[in-house]
Amino acid sequence: MSAEIGKLRWRCRRGMRELDELLTRYVDERYRDASPAHQAAFRQLLDSQDPVIYDYFLGRATPPGPVLSSLIELITASPSNDRY
Repeated sequence: MSAEIGKLRWRCRRGMRELDELLTRYVDERYRDASPAHQAAFRQLLDSQDPVIYDYFLGRATPPGPVLSSLIELITASPSNDRY
């Protein structure tokens, strides 16, 4: 595992189990193959507060910008996330 992935996995530890799982799963399964724009959007997302991220995932808030919006859709549309 690269140092960057390890740091991202650490930043995915949010204290809210649902967020921890969604974010960590994205890092483990998709981050490496993501476009540079989605990788940058993911790092930006990790700078947000937990309630804001959670609202994005639940559709209660609209992410700023089309790249972040498409990233949120990608993360929430994963078949392994159906339980949330």
